[in-house]
Amino acid sequence: MSVSYTAVLPLREETVSVLAELLAAERLRRGTRAGTRALSCRDQAVLVLRWFCDGTRMRQLARDNAISASTGYDYLHEGIDVLAARCPGLHGALLAAKAAGHDYVTIDGTLIETDRCRTPGPTEGVDLWWSGKHHTHGGNIQVIAVPDGWPIWVSGVRPGREHGTTAARADDEILPCLTAAGADLRALGDLGYEGLTDTVTVAFKRPKNGGLLLVQQQFNKAHNSLRAVGERGNALLKMTFRALRNISLDPWRIGKIVAAALVILHTEHDRTT
Repeated sequence: MSVSYTAVLPLREETVSVLAELLAAERLRRGTRAGTRALSCRDQAVLVLRWFCDGTRMRQLARDNAISASTGYDYLHEGIDVLAARCPGLHGALLAAKAAGHDYVTIDGTLIETDRCRTPGPTEGVDLWWSGKHHTHGGNIQVIAVPDGWPIWVSGVRPGREHGTTAARADDEILPCLTAAGADLRALGDLGYEGLTDTVTVAFKRPKNGGLLLVQQQFNKAHNSLRAVGERGNALLKMTFRALRNISLDPWRIGKIVAAALVILHTEHDRTT
């Protein structure tokens, strides 16, 4: 016999209402007739937010809402899409950061693990989603954060085998937007972006059979103390949303899932920059 218990969604009522309104607008756009959905917009919003915050399995969510698992997945993906559509573009996010008085932003990559099956990569014997650095399957997401580590923008997903430089080059927004903003808003990154030094400021790399000059060591110390705070943005997303710790959906959906999580985070804290 199943045991029922009371649970609390760790989000404000306002956050649930915002998502419910987005879902209602989407149903109106689709021309969904009244009374044809198994769940109300608010109940669907709670289902989606439970998945994000607690990583609740769809089988459990479907059972709790007396719907089939396939219907639950349809509702989940609909919620992900309407949230991701609200994610700010990088150009707008950088303009907002300038307006907020920030002098620089940080860029850092994070791996969102996935347990999906292997996919052949462009090189024989290399798995497309396997990250040699993290020794697990996952998708690479680039995160732009302001000086205190608050994330303001996330990229689309790239396969886990790609490093920061490759992932940044593959994105349509990152390099053009950071280059355009460079005069007023410098981008700081780790040595994973050493191939993008025209756009991203990185620390000096110690040469082979040699050492760094004192002034280079001092620069690295100052640079790393500022850049390292940007990693808080990655931790904030993963610690707030259990779903981002391991995703069992299509790995190409990871970009939209993280974008949706960012929108929830901004809504919950009523902060974008």
